[in-house]
Amino acid sequence: MKRLIILGAVAILLGAILIGTLFLILGGPPALNGTLLDPPMSAPDFELTSVDGTVRKSDFDGKIVVIFFGYTFCPDVCPTTLSRLRETMVLLGHQASEVQVLMVSVDPERDTPERVAAYAHDFNPDFVGLTGEPEKIATVAADFGIFHSKAEGSAETGYLVDHTAAVLVLNREGDTRLIWAFETTPQQMARDLNYLIAKG
Repeated sequence: MKRLIILGAVAILLGAILIGTLFLILGGPPALNGTLLDPPMSAPDFELTSVDGTVRKSDFDGKIVVIFFGYTFCPDVCPTTLSRLRETMVLLGHQASEVQVLMVSVDPERDTPERVAAYAHDFNPDFVGLTGEPEKIATVAADFGIFHSKAEGSAETGYLVDHTAAVLVLNREGDTRLIWAFETTPQQMARDLNYLIAKG
């Protein structure tokens, strides 16, 4: 009887391993922490401005691209999100070279290329800060489903900008594959990115 129980447990374990292997081979649903878009959502190429000149989305084809829309005067969501992304890159180790983080400003009136670059670099020297004419920012934000609107601030802060707090993850072809909610932790982000990197 004891032997049958042991054999049964071994059979269950082998079955679980086989099912897991088939999921990996056949591309079965992973336990991702973000919202997986299947099929991925395509978005037009864009041209925005960095401190080094014009940057296009297509410049990063072949990499996993993480895009966050924020602004340098943001009092809470933006520094928190970029801090989490900084920790995520540390957790990725050598795999971080497969990922490019972009911060797109939703406050182009105040965020010059120099300002947004310095802000992004404060979190990680490899993060790229982007800005542009208000019309271009509005178009790019709309293409990615990002809301942003000026809001009343104070004499100290000036106006604020309400904006979508989600982070978008693009696959190597430049299509949106994953969306992280604001609450997603660095550990969860790193696990998701490791999966996408492994998928190629």
